Amino acid sequence: MLIFIFAIIAAVAAGLYGVFVNTVIWQLLLVFFGVFIGTNILFILFFYIASLSVDRSKPLEKQNRLCRAACAQIIGLACDYCSIHAQVINEDKLPKSENFLLICNHRSAFDPLIIMDKLRKYNISFVSKPSNMEFPVIGRIAYGAGFLAIDRENNRNALKTILQAADYIKRGVCSMAIYPEGTRNKGEELLPFHAGSFKIAQKADCPLVISSVSGTDKLKPWRIFGGNNVYLNILEVVPANKVKEMSTAELADYSCELISNSLNREK
Repeated sequence: MLIFIFAIIAAVAAGLYGVFVNTVIWQLLLVFFGVFIGTNILFILFFYIASLSVDRSKPLEKQNRLCRAACAQIIGLACDYCSIHAQVINEDKLPKSENFLLICNHRSAFDPLIIMDKLRKYNISFVSKPSNMEFPVIGRIAYGAGFLAIDRENNRNALKTILQAADYIKRGVCSMAIYPEGTRNKGEELLPFHAGSFKIAQKADCPLVISSVSGTDKLKPWRIFGGNNVYLNILEVVPANKVKEMSTAELADYSCELISNSLNREK
C-alpha cells in the first residue's frame, strides 16, 4: 500500500513539473524517481527522529508506539518491495486477549519480517542476535518497539535477556518471539532447540505459540512478477498452565517434533 502512495506522490510531482516547468520525458522520469526515492527516505527518517527519545541503556517501561508503528510499516514496505505473498494458516488459534511467546523454525532473514507483517495486530517483538540491533537507524527503532538482543555465548547475559523478555510479556509491553534453533538453519533438518528459550514462557506464565514457516528459504527478492509464496502455520498454542507443568527440555522436544512433522508434511 505504501508503495502505491509513494508512487502517486511521485506521479503528481512529475505531473506538476511537466505542467509548470518542462515536458521533456527524461526529466519527468527523473523527477518521478527522485521524489519516489525521497519519500521512502523521509518516511524512515521521520520514524528515526521519533526514536531518538528511546534510552537504549535500560529496559522499556512501555513500548514506544511510534517505534512499533515504524517497525510494522517499514517491514510491510520491505515485504511489498520483495513481492512476498504470505499466508497464515490457523491464525484463529492465536490468543486474542493475552500476550504470548511465539517460537518458530528459522530458515531465512525474512522469517521475522513475515511474522511481524502478517501478525502485526498481535504486537510481537523478537529476541534476536546482538548484531541485528546494531544496524544504523533500524536498531534504535527496533529497541523502542521491544526487541531484545541475546548473547548466546554468555549464559549470564542470555539469562538477563530471557528474564527481560518474560517481563515484557508479563507487564503487557508486547508479545515476544524467539527462534529456539538460535541461528538460521541452512539444512533440511531442524537444528537442536535451545531449551533455555522456553524459560521465557515459564517465567512470564503465558501461552506458548508453536509455529512453522516454509518457503522463506526459496525467496527471490528480485522476482517482481509472480510473487514469492510463504506459509506461516500456527501449529498449536500450549496454555500457560501446561507450560508450567513441563520442563524446558520437554517443551523443546515437543515443539521440535511438532514443527518437524509439519514441515515434512509440506514437502
